[in-house]
Amino acid sequence: MEKHWKKIIAPVIIAVLLGIYYLGISAIFLFIPEIPVLVKILMAGIPAILAGVLIYVLIERIKEIRSGEEDDLSKY
Repeated sequence: MEKHWKKIIAPVIIAVLLGIYYLGISAIFLFIPEIPVLVKILMAGIPAILAGVLIYVLIERIKEIRSGEEDDLSKY
């Protein structure tokens, strides 16, 4: 882990920033009173799902970096 931390830091920072952005959008849609409930669920749910996918992709990327496979194109 010690030798890979510099390569892991950038994806973590990007994931945290995007996660905050997506969850912020979800919160904004939840607190707008004029929107019907079904629309609120959809408009808040989609960014929340994207935040979950973002976490999954980050975990996969960290696994790739730790295994030494830094270039995804080498698989093809």
